Amino acid sequence: MTPHLLRRAKNLTLALLLLLALALLLDRLFPLPLPDPNSGSTVVLARDGTPLRAFPDRDGVWRYPVTVEDVSPLYIEALLTYEDRWFWRHPGVNPLALARAFGQWIVHRRLVSGGSTLTMQVARILDGTPHSAGGKLRQIARALQLEAHLSKREILTLYLQRAPFGGTLEGVEAASWAYLGKPASRLSRAEAALLAVLPQAPSRLRPDRNAAAARVARDKVLDRMAALGAWTQAQVHDARIESVAARSLQPPLSAALLAERLHAEQPGARRITTTIDAGLQHALEGRVTDYLARLPERTSAALLVVDNATLEARAYVGSAAFGDEARLGHVDMVRAWRSPGSTLKPFLYGLALDDGLIDSESLLLDAPQSFGDYRPGNFGLAYNGPVGAAEALRLSLNVPAVDLIERIGPARFAARLAHAGLELRLPRGVAPNLSVILGGAGVRLEDLAGAYTALNRGGVAGRVRYSADAALTERRLLSDGAAWIVRDILEANPRPGYAPGTFDPGSRPRVAWKTGTSYGFRDAWAVGATRAYTVAVWIGRPDGTPLPGQYGAVTALPLLFQVVDSLPRGALAATPQPPPASVTQAEVCWPLGLAFDPTNPGLCHQKRTAWILDGVIPPTLPERDATSWSAGLVNLRVDATGARLSAACPRKTVRELQVARWPALAYPWLSRDLRHRASLPPLASGCANDGLDASQPLRIDGLADNAAIARAPNSDKPAIVRLRALGTTGDVLWLVNGRVEGETRGAQAFEHAFEKTGPQTVTALAASGAWAQLQVRVLR
Repeated sequence: MTPHLLRRAKNLTLALLLLLALALLLDRLFPLPLPDPNSGSTVVLARDGTPLRAFPDRDGVWRYPVTVEDVSPLYIEALLTYEDRWFWRHPGVNPLALARAFGQWIVHRRLVSGGSTLTMQVARILDGTPHSAGGKLRQIARALQLEAHLSKREILTLYLQRAPFGGTLEGVEAASWAYLGKPASRLSRAEAALLAVLPQAPSRLRPDRNAAAARVARDKVLDRMAALGAWTQAQVHDARIESVAARSLQPPLSAALLAERLHAEQPGARRITTTIDAGLQHALEGRVTDYLARLPERTSAALLVVDNATLEARAYVGSAAFGDEARLGHVDMVRAWRSPGSTLKPFLYGLALDDGLIDSESLLLDAPQSFGDYRPGNFGLAYNGPVGAAEALRLSLNVPAVDLIERIGPARFAARLAHAGLELRLPRGVAPNLSVILGGAGVRLEDLAGAYTALNRGGVAGRVRYSADAALTERRLLSDGAAWIVRDILEANPRPGYAPGTFDPGSRPRVAWKTGTSYGFRDAWAVGATRAYTVAVWIGRPDGTPLPGQYGAVTALPLLFQVVDSLPRGALAATPQPPPASVTQAEVCWPLGLAFDPTNPGLCHQKRTAWILDGVIPPTLPERDATSWSAGLVNLRVDATGARLSAACPRKTVRELQVARWPALAYPWLSRDLRHRASLPPLASGCANDGLDASQPLRIDGLADNAAIARAPNSDKPAIVRLRALGTTGDVLWLVNGRVEGETRGAQAFEHAFEKTGPQTVTALAASGAWAQLQVRVLR
């Protein structure tokens, strides 16, 4: 090489090094304005990718995170063919395109085409360069800088996420959902062409405002695709047939409170995928809105649908109408602490089954009782006397439930629920007490739904999951057998309006359902479990003000069944599930509660078929109150006359006799025949008192048995009677037709107005268990 050429090579090398150094210096002085990956808008998605709610960035821009793989290949083809065919080959700038644009500018004295590559467009988006010669040079520099720092795929991803599409929309995914109502992965050729051209003039070509101009621009792209052979003429012809129709730009707002909750829990996440079924969520939100239209103003609702197999939520309605100030729509009632009413009773009965206290037909007492200073009453103030455990649970009777929780222990019951994920909230410093079973504590709807899944998950409850990657948290609440028996009891409860045996052509799924109403009509609940799903419904006012006359069975239960009937169902949804090996059937006898003994049928006053757990048939629970307690099975000696003999009686025993006795508080509800079968023979004369007749008889004074009464002639006032209970100095409850109508002490008078005509039953029930009863006929 000659000295001259060597010198020129050295100068050229030096110049290149100086240019490189200058480029590096400029790169350091003017770094790329790349967006912070941890900033920007957030989109919360349904399980199929449908946006549920988007949260804009601090500038109010709606932008959904997206990658090249998330976008239809048709859109990538249309974009690169129309905007930058040499994208994968050029270094960020296309010299031929720039030369063409410069020549057009010389000829026409105006900018005909910009000659910008896709990389240059990304540079303009990120740097905001003006449409001028200086801006173009700056854009070129930024494009080269982008190519030096990022891969082609990364540059393309930036365009897909940040290209302007009109208004506050950026990115193809946000535009696709906003204008077309679908993800960018499912675009047709016509839709891909439309979205490819929109960023050229996003305000002028917005399809929701100027569909005609948008169509002309789209067809221009389609013609280019055909001319360059990217798509066939037939494909382009079919695409041109599609009309340009766009929805008004409304940001998605479904499962809004769940989205808000997850966004708060993951503030740095740009894309949050939930377990929600978008179609089901939309349908149930509309159903709740329509349903509440008939309820009093300011009423809200909450609804949760849980997949039993995965514990994943499929629908989440946190309030009646998000943003409705009158209904306090911003308050998420799925997470709010509310009184559960009677919805905890199934778990109490399940625990009693596991403890061997009861079987499904154990005799329980629904009669006025005091538990220390606590005297519970039923919702309708009426009492049923002796009832089976299954019936007591289905009717949601309060006194039997309080009796059971006293025997199990309220602290142990609350601890068992908390262990399984159903925490009870009590006032500070207050320990669990008997009232928790009737709603005297706070629960959250999502915890309640998680507990009810145990009925179809072998007794294992779990925490509801809102994203597929959420931890699976499960805890045993009941044994498999106890859960099956409780579910069977609740499934046997007929739907409102469907008596047992009613023909139902729909083969509707079997539902184990329970309702609840809190004190003062503040909360109406309905929870139902099918094989596949658990549904929990709450209706009330978030501020806790009462809704008189609105309670679980009439307010929340109809909505529950509407939801259940709208859910997907399998072929076995209406088929009874066979019991596990630990559950068997047995014939049990009242009043003793033991298995039927064919060698002594006299002890079986009533025979019932019961589900029993682990082969155990528990006897009838002993009476709580010692003053009214009597042994269930009494062994006697009787003489030749049939009179009973006390232990020290000198008379000769003729035979041994066994008598099955009912609990003392059950007697006012027994038929005459049952009372006679449970009565003891009289004590033989001359025998010492054996204490079996210790209770004092009670008598009602003021009206004869089977008396007829009527209101005064020409009077619209009902007939009024004054009665007294004789034979006690303690408290006396007065029941008319099974309803508590008053309370007196000793011989104080009880006054009652008979509003209805026909036969009436008046019962006086003393605290000792003594009682008296008479029949009255009200003529008018």
